[in-house]
Amino acid sequence: MSAAACGPLIAIASGPLSVDIAASAGGRIAQIRQGGAEWLLGYGEQNAAPIAWGSYPMLPWAGRIRHGRFGFQGNPYQLPLDHGEHAIHGVGYKLPWQVVGHSPRHAELSLQLPCDARWPFGGSAWQRFEVDGNRLRMELSVTAGAQAMPAVIGWHPWFRKPERIEFAPTQAYPRDRDGIAILPLAPPPPRPWDDCFINREPVILHRGGQSVRLTSDCAHWVVYDERDDATCVEPQSGPPDGFNLGPTRLAPGATCAAWFLMEWL
Repeated sequence: MSAAACGPLIAIASGPLSVDIAASAGGRIAQIRQGGAEWLLGYGEQNAAPIAWGSYPMLPWAGRIRHGRFGFQGNPYQLPLDHGEHAIHGVGYKLPWQVVGHSPRHAELSLQLPCDARWPFGGSAWQRFEVDGNRLRMELSVTAGAQAMPAVIGWHPWFRKPERIEFAPTQAYPRDRDGIAILPLAPPPPRPWDDCFINREPVILHRGGQSVRLTSDCAHWVVYDERDDATCVEPQSGPPDGFNLGPTRLAPGATCAAWFLMEWL
């Protein structure tokens, strides 16, 4: 992966753990290396589309919004359709972020959200990445601007295919014929998954003699493991289609925040 392909990279590292951040390519992590082993699908490995590589922030919504439509405070809204008939993963992963802090072990990024057809509410977003020993901690937030807005946030890492995954969710959102999450909650379905689960326990991935433990203050986790080359494990503050299923409502100036921790064992 060249710097020209996804913009200049910001490097942070601690011992054997190194992280390359592509601020201009959606504020995403381009690659994570532990002891020289790469953990993420890089730019162009399946394709160069913004949705398909690294580990990127999802905001101000996560997952699909059915047909891009939702209501908020009594008004209807239509988002651009960018995933078939639906709108997916917000706008943050497509936009360049600004670097507002950087040291050998941390980086902070910020983003002004659009106030146009892509996202009609404005607002802002912030991220922090920090490494310490074998730990990578990420923080993510969105803050409403002058007007109230809905919000669901999360992360979308494209992990290289693990040999084994330890994951014990308690419930799942069924999917309808459009593949969109619906209520009521049900028991977790059998694999393969492209589903949103309720999960409050660590998720552990094993690959190449290494193991990484994933924890978050998010209770919603989407797991996508239908591909042979990758598994996505995505902590989110709410479910896909969350604007229709019950999003967090942010008053003007209010913030929705979450954290995500990766620990190599």
